[in-house]
Amino acid sequence: MRSRNVESVADILQRETHPLIAGWLARVENESDISHIPLSNKERTGHLPHLIQDVIHRLRLDKGTKAPISKAAARHGDLRHKQGYTAAMMIEESRLLQVSIFTMLNENLKRLEFSELLPDVVTIADEVDAQLKEQMVRFMAADAAERVKGISGD
Repeated sequence: MRSRNVESVADILQRETHPLIAGWLARVENESDISHIPLSNKERTGHLPHLIQDVIHRLRLDKGTKAPISKAAARHGDLRHKQGYTAAMMIEESRLLQVSIFTMLNENLKRLEFSELLPDVVTIADEVDAQLKEQMVRFMAADAAERVKGISGD
């Protein structure tokens, strides 16, 4: 009997980061609500390697260890506000990131360590949602600051 090469979800995410980003970009480009904002591929995807690294880091933490708040997510919230995104667009981007990650994992099922798959999927969903929360906190703070500035006339 041949043994198969088994990898952790974190290892697969690390190895497949570039194809994962390409898959996410293709999904985003098919969303007219998002793609109407004129950005280069680098401007649209520049945040993803950092967010994916945060997911990988979270997957590699000992179970029960509290994950740090993603600084990349905070920067991303500020950036998307400057780029003219709406909150709904950011939520859709985050949803598409989860879809892209889970699709990539499905494509690598034969290599996955099945006993860790479901707990890792839960961790991924939790981390991506935590990143979205941080993005939205920063996005809304930038929006509020812009409104105050508009009212005061500065």
